Amino acid sequence: MTRQSIETAWDQHRGNDWPQFTSSHQGHLMTLDTVISGCVVYYLDTPEGLDRQRVAIVEDCVKDLDDLTGDLDDDSQAYFLRLRRLGEMLLATAPQE
Repeated sequence: MTRQSIETAWDQHRGNDWPQFTSSHQGHLMTLDTVISGCVVYYLDTPEGLDRQRVAIVEDCVKDLDDLTGDLDDDSQAYFLRLRRLGEMLLATAPQE
């Protein structure tokens, strides 16, 4: 995974508005979006990439997205699948221990 591919995916994600949907998980989903977005910005601004703590946070966020998005409409699903893909891309850059 290259820095450029993550930057391209990030630009695409940022170009989309927050989806309009009703869910009891909306607040949690907003938090996941904020956290993954923050990790993307950190990754793009830091030559070293993500530290182990941020990798663990992104791993948790991706798992939470899997648990919380199954019953969303197609438009909302697309938004969160894009967000999940960003998380996966970040994880693919993490050094293997």
